[in-house]
Amino acid sequence: MIITLLGATATGKTNLAVALAFEIDGEIISADSRQVYRGMDMGTGKDLSEFTRNGKSIPYHLIDIVEPGTEYNVFKYQKDFNDVYSKIIGYKKKPILCGGTGLYIEAALRLQSYPEVPEDHKLRDEFGKKNLNELSLILSDLKPLHNTSDSLSLERCIRAIEIEMYKKKNPEEFQSNPRKSLIFGIRFDRKTLRERITNRLEQRLANGMMDETIALIEEFGVSPEKLKYYGLEYKYLTMYYLNEISYDEMVSQLNTAIHQFAKRQETWFRGMELKKNVNIQWIDGHWPESQKLNFIMNKLGNSY
Repeated sequence: MIITLLGATATGKTNLAVALAFEIDGEIISADSRQVYRGMDMGTGKDLSEFTRNGKSIPYHLIDIVEPGTEYNVFKYQKDFNDVYSKIIGYKKKPILCGGTGLYIEAALRLQSYPEVPEDHKLRDEFGKKNLNELSLILSDLKPLHNTSDSLSLERCIRAIEIEMYKKKNPEEFQSNPRKSLIFGIRFDRKTLRERITNRLEQRLANGMMDETIALIEEFGVSPEKLKYYGLEYKYLTMYYLNEISYDEMVSQLNTAIHQFAKRQETWFRGMELKKNVNIQWIDGHWPESQKLNFIMNKLGNSY
């Protein structure tokens, strides 16, 4: 069995996961689609300094595993997760899944299987002649578009269509096989979450998030267009770097985008509960850490 700790951005998931790991001799597996990239630290909220409790380093996994600018997807994540999970179980430690990327959480918990979908060159030749608006309409007929990430580029949109069409032809490969898990979520009221998001953004800007973005472009060699593709912080900081928007516009637009992202995360988690019958036991973010831990430990009972 695995313990899962999820929540929207800025809800304090990592801190609580570290505290829990210290109590139960656990190891943390990240479920964040951007924290897999090296060098993308402040912009993804890694906060690696948090992975220590009472002088003890808490092991973490699936963070800093690929170079920025390289392709990483949910298929690769599901495979990497399964490998790490087996190792942790093998040496009798307790796995704790922690993150806010709903797609990766579902992949880890095997709420859906993600097989490796081969490239369809005939399809690519045909759809490569269409524009992004035409492709987005085709994709919207194949699946609900919960976010706009699949419509950011021709390449990504064609790949999404390719996967959906393969899924329709091979539905048996995508059957779920749920992994047993106790799932906890942290949430705040909307006003408090907005304040936490804004305060954290201000802190990260003051601590050098712009310098990190410049380093990704000038030292790691990530193209500005590729960096925009990662969205949120990197999209708007790159736009400012390119003089496409002013500093004040960057801060305002980015703050709004993060608030909207948090809403989409909450919508995803509600969908897990309502559409996939996932039991998420919610923790009030205002509770002190000791109360949050007691709540989780009581639910775990003697199993841990």
